[in-house]
Amino acid sequence: MKLNKLSIPLFCMTSLLLGCPSSSLDEGDTTHEGDTTYDELLQEGVDKLRASGIVAVHAEMLDGDRRILARSGVARLGDDQPVDFDSYFRMASNTKTFVAVVVLQLAGEGALSLDDTVEEWLPGVVSGNGNDGSLITIRQLLQHTTGLYNYTGAVAALSSADDYMQHRLDDVAPEDLVALAMEHKPYFDPGMEWAYSNTNYLLAGMIIERATGNHWREEVEARILDPLGLDRTFEPGDETDLPAPHAVAYQQFEVDGPLTDVTIAHQSMAGAAGSLVTTTADLAKFWRALSEGALLEPEQMEELHDTIPAPGLDLLAPGIGYGLGIAWIPTSCGGGYWSHPGDTLGYSTRNAASDDGSRVVVMSLSTSTNDVEASYATIVDTFKLIDQLMCAE
Repeated sequence: MKLNKLSIPLFCMTSLLLGCPSSSLDEGDTTHEGDTTYDELLQEGVDKLRASGIVAVHAEMLDGDRRILARSGVARLGDDQPVDFDSYFRMASNTKTFVAVVVLQLAGEGALSLDDTVEEWLPGVVSGNGNDGSLITIRQLLQHTTGLYNYTGAVAALSSADDYMQHRLDDVAPEDLVALAMEHKPYFDPGMEWAYSNTNYLLAGMIIERATGNHWREEVEARILDPLGLDRTFEPGDETDLPAPHAVAYQQFEVDGPLTDVTIAHQSMAGAAGSLVTTTADLAKFWRALSEGALLEPEQMEELHDTIPAPGLDLLAPGIGYGLGIAWIPTSCGGGYWSHPGDTLGYSTRNAASDDGSRVVVMSLSTSTNDVEASYATIVDTFKLIDQLMCAE
């Protein structure tokens, strides 16, 4: 795979930023309980990311009963207010893990089967131009083996600053976004290869609604957020801004171009593929609970963790395997961790959870760029930092 065709686990077409103006906050802050080794590693790592051109980074690590927080950068350019440890951010594609958990719960309850076809649940929705929902299973949706075109390649608000300003408040139905994907031929026949496509999770969200009679956000709330007490995680609906506190989201649409404040945007463009809002504390709690088995029965956990090779992600970390809405990422010290990165306009989310949930890392970065070379360099830095943290003794 060539770098200019980098396939990264995004909601949209953006990633991370290098080369933007440095933050005016030169020294990072940290709050921690426990081992200073983790404290130093985490702080040095977020400082390095901020120095590379990210306006703000904040991160949280759980190690047993210890909680370590680190931050670097400012909440808004031109201001000296540091990014708040409790800042809200858009988790982007980490939403997919929440959606996959709901689908697996429904499968465990017998409300649906992972081997059901899309056509059975959504007649006529996946059709035309070689697309055939009768050949695609729910499992393949969650696994990204459908071959369906990634609809975000056709969403206007993601392509330029002007288009963002014109379309940022558009309220788009998931059916219309899927229809955009149906205008394109599939990448391959279902089940034959692996290719990341946000279209898969729009369809999964629609199937949740058909199976339960409730919007997918209601099922996420009832099945995950409420039981775990994640009261700072939510699907924004028609709310286009973020609650306070939050770091401003900055997008560089052109290489060496200016930063655009993209904090305000209607998240219907992401939907079940990436619209959830959260904090590092809530997201860390989710990953720990999921890894500890608090959300799924053993049979469904086994399905969640049944990974296949995802060669499109090898540039990020060689040997990545993708399960059902979750990735297994090998570490340099042997073993690996569970994760689902996320990128959207102005925000990137990185996370890691050990197999038993004893160690969890979550970080949020408030700047993204369409510069592929710059994005790739920063993504590699985040993966190296997480690798260090997950391997530290």
